[in-house]
Amino acid sequence: MKKFVLLALASTALSLPAFADGPVVPQFVEETASAGFDHTFAGEWEFVVGGGTAIFDCSGDGLPEIFVAGGTNASALFLNESSETLALRKADASGLEIDMVSGAYPLDIDADGITDLAVLRVGQSRLMKGQGDCKFTDASADWGFQAHDLWNTAFAATWEHGADWPTLAFGSYIDRTQEDFPWGNCTENLLYRGTGGKFAAPAELKPSFCTLSMLFTDWNRSGTPALRVSNDREYYKGGQEQLWHVEPGAEPVLYTEAEGWKKLKIWGMGIASRDVDGDSYPEYFLTSMADNKLQFLATPGPDAKPQYSDQAFKRGVTAHQPYTGDDKRPSTAWHAQFGDVNNDGWADLFVVKGNVWEMPDFAQEDPNNLLLGQEDGTFVESGDKAGVASMLEGRGGALVDLNGDGLQDMVVVNRNGPSQLWRNAGVAGNWVAIKPQMQGANRDAVNAWVEVRTGDRVQRQEVLIGGGQAGGILVPLHFGLGDATTAEARVIWPDGTEGDWVPVTLGQVNLVEAP
Repeated sequence: MKKFVLLALASTALSLPAFADGPVVPQFVEETASAGFDHTFAGEWEFVVGGGTAIFDCSGDGLPEIFVAGGTNASALFLNESSETLALRKADASGLEIDMVSGAYPLDIDADGITDLAVLRVGQSRLMKGQGDCKFTDASADWGFQAHDLWNTAFAATWEHGADWPTLAFGSYIDRTQEDFPWGNCTENLLYRGTGGKFAAPAELKPSFCTLSMLFTDWNRSGTPALRVSNDREYYKGGQEQLWHVEPGAEPVLYTEAEGWKKLKIWGMGIASRDVDGDSYPEYFLTSMADNKLQFLATPGPDAKPQYSDQAFKRGVTAHQPYTGDDKRPSTAWHAQFGDVNNDGWADLFVVKGNVWEMPDFAQEDPNNLLLGQEDGTFVESGDKAGVASMLEGRGGALVDLNGDGLQDMVVVNRNGPSQLWRNAGVAGNWVAIKPQMQGANRDAVNAWVEVRTGDRVQRQEVLIGGGQAGGILVPLHFGLGDATTAEARVIWPDGTEGDWVPVTLGQVNLVEAP
């Protein structure tokens, strides 16, 4: 039996709303200035993309810190000292004050129980080793990480079966030496495999099509994650979205049309994943320019082919133009993330928006989306009612509980403008958070599935490192439960072992340890 440990960060007695009457719109309060969140992702053409944030707990107090890319400014780590309201303190000499950073992703590379950071740069990316107490050192050389001088824009990580060291995928954009004619000059994506504490020389993932998001995900529940890659058609010639077989001991191979993969050309910016409809298979929201996709497996099942139907229009998440204001030109979407901001038990969708760079055919006043999920599987736009319809030039972002009250707060990184922070102050239902943990390699159980059951209904989330727009989070998985007062949970571990269903304590983080 798997071991459950309760981490009592918060337990709030809630006055529950009537969820059957439609989604409750949470109220967000901007606390950017009062929280001390003073940072700008800046830059010209080399930083029209990127602007990610990595969110993880490096202090050990259960409240996650915020690392923010800086572009031509130095990147920064903000220590979390929140209570009821949000409070941050910019770290001094953390080791993460790095120039030319486009984004970052947290993961425990060396399995020492301290989170490390993969830092994406315009130039050579770095692997920063966590030393404890929110201090970091560059371990790239010690770990044999051979970084190429690229415009690094995407990242994903997994642990292949039997591996004692992670597999890392780095995506890159255009050749910076070809500024006058960038179209068709996409640079290489790289796959790093390692063993025994060292990474081997990287393999190129050819062809590469100006990648802006990557994700290792078990799309067909086979137990072996594939690598999904989203590419920006603004710059490639003859490209498309990609899905790679990544089998242990074998060279990566693209899925083909003969296997069911259909060619899709979009301005691919970000990937968000969630089992939206409860069929146990993940759906994917792909951000783009006026052409966002919400993909469902056409025929779910053990013999599924990678054929997807787009249900964005059917479910109300096209998000193809501004929903408020006078600018009705097409939208430009970047970071996307599923969450549950009102804890009603139905997945919501957060999308960061912003014009690329004064592109005249696209909206300049382009508010972020907060699409609230409903029981019938559709979504309702609520960004303006919730108070998060920022018109700044958004890029990266996150939904995450920053102050431990069980409500997911919001972080947005804007280009050439101040980053923003909103506290979720709305009424909400019950909740539970699950933190799976393994011994040895892959301590955070990346690519495990966490399931929470209330009555006859099961919610599922895959533990992922990747996706989004140049940034990700590594925190306990948050589940809203609506008016349910009891719940059970189990973990399906990366090797396929199914844990037992065990009662969990609501309003707290439950640590689940593998045997």
